[in-house]
Amino acid sequence: MPLKVTLIQGGGAGFDQVPAVQRILQAVGVAIYWQEHLAGLPSLEQGGPALPEKMLQSVRETGLALKTKLLSPPGPPQGNFNIQFRRALGLFATVRPLKNLQGLPARFRGVDLIVIRELTEDLYAAIEHEIVPGVVQSLKVVTEAACQRFFHFAFTWARAQGRKLVHCVHKANILKQADGLFLEVFRATAQEFLQLQTKEIIVDNCCMQMVLRPQQFDVLVMGNLYGDLVSDLGAGIVGGISATAGINVADGLRVYECFHGGTRASIGPNRANPLPLLLPAMDLLESVGLTEPAARILTAIEKVLTEGKVRTPDLGGTSTTTEMTEAIIRALG
Repeated sequence: MPLKVTLIQGGGAGFDQVPAVQRILQAVGVAIYWQEHLAGLPSLEQGGPALPEKMLQSVRETGLALKTKLLSPPGPPQGNFNIQFRRALGLFATVRPLKNLQGLPARFRGVDLIVIRELTEDLYAAIEHEIVPGVVQSLKVVTEAACQRFFHFAFTWARAQGRKLVHCVHKANILKQADGLFLEVFRATAQEFLQLQTKEIIVDNCCMQMVLRPQQFDVLVMGNLYGDLVSDLGAGIVGGISATAGINVADGLRVYECFHGGTRASIGPNRANPLPLLLPAMDLLESVGLTEPAARILTAIEKVLTEGKVRTPDLGGTSTTTEMTEAIIRALG
């Protein structure tokens, strides 16, 4: 019976990435029934809302989604559709694996770490107001309940992945109450997972250590703002958007997400790199036990990258999305 997956098309590069990924998954023999939906800019262009209720309901029903980045229309900002999407579905944590790909140039080799980020609060609660003209206050929100849910998930995920060391990234030396509470809940939750070693690191030192010796890290857990920054820093360390994927988690559902994407006007039609969406698709396959097809795709990707003959412009080549997709399919054997 085909696997049911909600496919969310957010526009721009996604229009080239989605058919590329579908072709590769079909070529590797995976049967998927896609429930396809538009969101963000392409939905608005067809007269619909940015986050159609039918799309959200599809995610709730399938429990699995593959999502491109949701683009916004030009002009005055209408809010971040990707953040609104996470809130609408109650997504409370995101997992970003950061690992080298063979054949992809990177600042460091031998990196294999996981960044786990809390999604619901912190400064991204976006509670702001102007006290008086010229003075704006933004509130950082940290609650014990959200921290307990987040850390229990993070430790459970780390244990299931066979990880050994979990670092909590914080700024409790300055934010003694907000990050202090975050750190307290981390320590308390760690007592339930004594097989995992734990350490604590201040966020600025974490960033410095990542650009000096990222191989020292195994799992990094942190709040919303720090997670946003550290995730992109980690992507730069392992070779950019081609080596990153995102797994957003809520109770009973997971959304596998491409975090990066631009307009076709900036990238060009049929010029998008398929890997930023293919990697989360591979994570999705692994999550449902289809590890062999995922491993075959990874081997094919690394073969194409190592040969270096077929690369999209962002990877230093001149190939089209179609040409790179066909190269990966040929490499599947």
